[in-house]
This record gives sequence, structure tokens and C-alpha cells, in this order.
Amino acid sequence: MRKHGLALALMAATCLAGTAEAQQAKIGVLTDMTGQFSHEAGPGAVAAVELAVADFGGRVLGEPVEVVVGDHQNKPEVAASLAQEWYESDGVTMINDLINSGIALSVAQIAAQKGGIAIVNGSGSSKLTGAGCTPNSIHYAYDTYALANGTANYLVAEGNKSWFFLTADYAFGHALEADASAIVTSAGGTVEGNVLYPIETADHSAFMLQAQASPAQVVAIAGSGTTFINAVKSAQEFGLADTGKLVAGLLVWLTDVKALGLPAAQGMVLTNGFYWDRDDETRAFAEKFKAKTGVMPHMGDAGNYSSTLHYLKAVEAAGTTDAETVMAKMREMPIDDFFAKGGTIREDGRMVHDMYVYQVKTPAESTGEWDVYKLIETIPGDKAFRPLSESECPLVKAD
Repeated sequence: MRKHGLALALMAATCLAGTAEAQQAKIGVLTDMTGQFSHEAGPGAVAAVELAVADFGGRVLGEPVEVVVGDHQNKPEVAASLAQEWYESDGVTMINDLINSGIALSVAQIAAQKGGIAIVNGSGSSKLTGAGCTPNSIHYAYDTYALANGTANYLVAEGNKSWFFLTADYAFGHALEADASAIVTSAGGTVEGNVLYPIETADHSAFMLQAQASPAQVVAIAGSGTTFINAVKSAQEFGLADTGKLVAGLLVWLTDVKALGLPAAQGMVLTNGFYWDRDDETRAFAEKFKAKTGVMPHMGDAGNYSSTLHYLKAVEAAGTTDAETVMAKMREMPIDDFFAKGGTIREDGRMVHDMYVYQVKTPAESTGEWDVYKLIETIPGDKAFRPLSESECPLVKAD
């Protein structure tokens, strides 16, 4: 009897310990710390998540919130291995950032398999809320449909109807070209051709010759990171603008404009989910972020902060870190902060919020180092993202 009683006591103690451990929110920032996307994610993503945890108070459900960081090196196998280890063995309850769309799609599936949560802010492929959607993943800051919807619609309406795509050869680039092509043609434009470039390339000359030879009015760069910057510089070197062609960036980060400089980037039209100088709330967050990092935040940084805070609020309201329960609470609670007003998370995992079309200022228009955008148009959330009626997500119930 004594042995049996002791065994029961040990089992009870073990269960209690397991329950306590299960209630600790542990956030993994899985990002590119040193590679070509590190300026769009990396240290900035980590800083944003840490700021959100600190502003929440550092604790939830009576336990300290822990943040761990992983560098996926833009290698899907590295990301998948680390995500599995985090969810299975290390007690990570939510993974954030996930720049590089191929990696984000993979980790979203792992989150669903392992009972974790994945929130995507760095990557853009609209497949994340389409065929690649899961009940455990949220696509938060932006996606390729919204980017194309803003920039392509605006430029076609301005008379730039024929397009040629210079596309990064990976999941994000393919999705961005596909979404932009569909919007260009639906708006009455035409696609004259495309060329794929490896994301590791530093030499765009061969691709620029094809773009130069195209009769298209617009050369649209469907890529991100260092290769996007190199592509814009290459377009200048080849004098594409001198031939009457408009170079359009379909994803332009604030860090890209900073790297290019206003003389090179001026006049570029882009779509974004966040700009630090939009209002008093965005400016307040920006100053806090700059004090921590030395730079102004961009859309991914703001999304990482906002989504982390929303996650922690949902954990607190749900009284648990259980993924299914927290996901339900995150969908139930609106997002009202500097990033989004009245933001909502749909059944396909899309966080719906306003998007903005900006144009890069000329050097004469800029009043300071980070004063780079002027607002052209605000796109309401219900118009910015792909409607559920067109969704390929199996979680969306057909009417």
C-alpha cells in the first residue's frame, strides 16, 4: 500500500509539474540572422519580440515568458529540424518571424503536427493562407496578394499596362509574380514575359538584358533582400529608366530604401502594411524600437511586436498555452494597436488589416534620414487581401 501510495504521489507530482511547465509561454524567433534577409528580419525581429514581451510585463499565467532565437540560414532542413526540436523537446509554444516563404510554409505544417503555433511576419507567400494554410498558423503582416493588389492596380491605373517580371526563384518570388500577374491582367494589362533569377545571385546582367529587350513598360522585381537591392542597382546601370521603362519593386522594405538611398529609390511605388511616420502611435513605437536597435522599424518588425503582444494577451485570456485554445482566442480578440485598428484573424489564418500604397520621396522632399515615404492610398483590410470566396484553404467552409 505504501509503495502504491508513493507511486500515486509521484505521479500526481509529475502531472502537476507537467501542467506548470505546459503553462509557460516560450517564444522562438526563427529567422535569418546573418544572410541576405537579415536586414529584413534577423536582429530586428528578435528586438521586436523582446520589446513586446517586456511591454507585456515579462510574465503570463504567473510564469516568465522566455524568448529563444534560431538562425535558419535560409536552409529549409535547418529550419524544420530546429522547429521540431523546439516544439517537441524545448517547450516552445509559438514561433514567430519566419522569413523565407519556403521555410514559413514548412514550419506552419510542423506547428500543426506538433501542437504549436506559427506566426508569420517575415514571409509573404499567399499560399500560407491558401493551399498551405493550417489551423495553427497565422499570416500577420502582409502577403503577396496584398502587395500586388496595391502596387499593380495603382500602376496599371496610371497607364503602365504591359509588364515583365524579374522573379526570385523560390516560393515567395513565384507567389508574388503569380498574384501580380493575375491582378495586372484583371485590370486590363498584359504580361510580356518573365525571367527567374537564383536568390543567391549577385550578377543580374544576363537577366537585365532580357528585361531590356522586352517591349514591356514595367519591369517588376518580384524578390526581396540583398538580391532585390542588387537588381535595382543593376537596372540603373543598364539604364532601364532611360529607355522609358518603369522599375517596380513588389516588396520594398524600409531597409531596402535606406540601402539604395533616395537618389536611387526616388519615385518607386510600393505597398506596405506599416510606416513608422504614419501617426503618433507608430512614431512612439518607432522611437522605442530605434532606442533599442539604432534603426527605425519596418513592417516585419512592427508585425513581430504586434503579433507577439496579441499572442500573450490571448494566452492570458485563455488561461492556458494550449495551441488550439489560444488560436481560438486570437481569432476571437480584435487587434487594436499601432499596427492595426480593428484587425481580425480569419479562419484561413489571414490577419486582415489596412494596407498602404506609398511612393519613395525625392531627396528634396525628405526632411530627415528616415523620412522616405509619402502616402498615395489607403486600402481597407476587406479590400487589401484575397477574399475568402477565392480561397484555396481547406479550412474555409464553402458557402
